[in-house]
Amino acid sequence: MTEKTPTTESIPDASRWLDALSSADAMAVMADDQAAAVAAVKDALAAITEAALAAYECLERSAEGRLFYAGAGTSIRIGVQDGVELTPTFDWPEERTGFLIAGGDKALTRSIENAEDDGAAAFKAVQEAELGPGDVLIGIAASGATPYTCAAITSAGERGALTIGIANNRDAPLTALSDHGITLLTGAEAVAGSTRMKAGTAQKICLNLMSTLIMVRMGKVRNGMMAAMRPTNAKLRERQKRIDAALKS
Repeated sequence: MTEKTPTTESIPDASRWLDALSSADAMAVMADDQAAAVAAVKDALAAITEAALAAYECLERSAEGRLFYAGAGTSIRIGVQDGVELTPTFDWPEERTGFLIAGGDKALTRSIENAEDDGAAAFKAVQEAELGPGDVLIGIAASGATPYTCAAITSAGERGALTIGIANNRDAPLTALSDHGITLLTGAEAVAGSTRMKAGTAQKICLNLMSTLIMVRMGKVRNGMMAAMRPTNAKLRERQKRIDAALKS
């Protein structure tokens, strides 16, 4: 019997079994999945916008409010990628960005067994980071049930931080626990359970949209250009010259 609502763990239909297809057909299935990730983001656009504006309003209230990302595995790696780019692109202060990573920094480059199941570690990380009112925590988990991520959101919320949960399955605990829940319904993966694929693509798009809108509303973008970028190398110094010239014209 076919599942009513496929999840990230669902086994794909036999017509999509990559190992039973020609290389060209297998690549086509995976490429189509990436388009489906975009569609999932578009379907959730109202919720994404609402969460981004709430985060902006929270962070705009003071010069100390911080933007944190929490998660495990692929999800937090995507979160880190989004967060670290805010400083060079928008001159967002490094001290106003933080990450709660299941398994610690070493988990960014290798798998740390059972780290995602350690809710106690998440509670401790939130306490150590002193998250509270004025801070924003974005929790990311494809399943929407990762114990570490759910615990981080719960703890941060109890301390008064604004919480945003991003999941790829319907009725996920993570979205229910968050002030703002975002559901990116990407469904079954081309390789069952491999959320580094379609689910991960949707998460990255979602985070890109949210963080960029926050920075746009903070005045970091003018005339569609990176007005506040940090020119840290020759290419960027040339870009800044072009931006400055265009803004003065």
